[in-house]
Amino acid sequence: MIKTPMNSDVTSPSELRDQFEETVPVSSFDGSPHHTSPPIREAFRQPRPVWAIAFATTVSFMGIGLVDPILPAISHELNASPTQAMLLFTSYLVITAIAMFFTSWVSSRLGVRRTLLIGLFLVVTFALACSASGSVGQIIGWRAGWGLGNALFISTALSAIVGAAYGGSAGAIILYEAALGIGMAVGPLAGGILGHVSWRGPFLGTAILMGIGFLGILIIYPRSTRPAESAGQVPLFAAIRALGNPALRTLSTVALFYNMAFFVLLAYSPFPIERAAHIAGIHFGELQLGLVFFGWGIGLAITSVGLAPIMTRKLGLVPTVVVALAAIAALMGVLALGVHNLPVIVGAVASSGLLFGLMNTALTEAVMDATPLPRNIASSAYSGVRFFGGAISSAAAGPLAAVTTAAMPYWAAVVCVFLAGLVLLLGKRHLTRLDRRLHLTAEAEAQAIGMGAK
Repeated sequence: MIKTPMNSDVTSPSELRDQFEETVPVSSFDGSPHHTSPPIREAFRQPRPVWAIAFATTVSFMGIGLVDPILPAISHELNASPTQAMLLFTSYLVITAIAMFFTSWVSSRLGVRRTLLIGLFLVVTFALACSASGSVGQIIGWRAGWGLGNALFISTALSAIVGAAYGGSAGAIILYEAALGIGMAVGPLAGGILGHVSWRGPFLGTAILMGIGFLGILIIYPRSTRPAESAGQVPLFAAIRALGNPALRTLSTVALFYNMAFFVLLAYSPFPIERAAHIAGIHFGELQLGLVFFGWGIGLAITSVGLAPIMTRKLGLVPTVVVALAAIAALMGVLALGVHNLPVIVGAVASSGLLFGLMNTALTEAVMDATPLPRNIASSAYSGVRFFGGAISSAAAGPLAAVTTAAMPYWAAVVCVFLAGLVLLLGKRHLTRLDRRLHLTAEAEAQAIGMGAK
């Protein structure tokens, strides 16, 4: 049994929210201060520290997508195979996944602000190292350090935004997923533009933007008024033990299989797109790849903020996830069948962001509301498991394509999505807390969410 710490964290999210209670009033559909506003409206009415974290979160997720357009260029210029190039994702995701299980332990001792700053500092340092690398092996190694920094930042940022933002967990997660979507959109575009000049450019650009995010949190996020020794401390293996909760374990396993499919599309797709363009006699360089994944990220952001809240409120979280998984499986099948057709593969990759945005928001919100566990611990456990899925698929997609066909990684993704749906349906009996949300008014829902955070 994991207990919520009795003492507040150093610069705890709830304390931060209280500091800004008077500056961002909570309103409702009719303007009354006694009710909770719709998630979309409240998601963008936040105190300055929340916006500082959201900006840094956007840049952090840019670091994932910026690699996509330059993978073929790194492969060509550094004499690396596609499999070796995709290990840039693998090393990053493996270390991120492992570190995620312990980020709540770290933040409970250092505090939210220090953990965020340390994570950003590590990202800046290792991004600069990547830009100065002379071999693909060096970049793979530096990306592992980058993953450590990103783990410290991402996991802490999610729990900090959920705890400090207005509008309950739904509104906070919309803001977080919007930051994720924008970062995923702008990252490939920035990677394509800077990569058109040199493959080193995207790494250097990320380091500069992360440095700005570091300064933003350093200046805007308030220092704690409490001594560090008063911080409530999370046990070292709290996130791992949290997976004993059936609801969290079910949703984390769903995320494991889903992220296998997600990173097949993200890490593997640049190579079949390049081959399809070659078959069509069209040059498809870093800039063109950047534009494809820019469209993908824009779709991710649009459905994260616009469609996901509507569907989850109308259908419920679990039905929304089921619908999204079915659509993603169908799209992966289209990619497999049209892997050598440039318009088909480009159109499918670009439009898939609409489905991934819906899935990301619904699944993240389900995790945060499905258990009574402290949200920083639930976030660490869930994130650790799901990033392992990405690490597995980014390592396996290249060799699988090499020994079979270019379409096989997409067919494998279809199987992974099917397994995610099967796990969800078999474990639905553990998700009764989510079913109750369909019968709550906006005010009662907010109260239930608040109780679940304790």
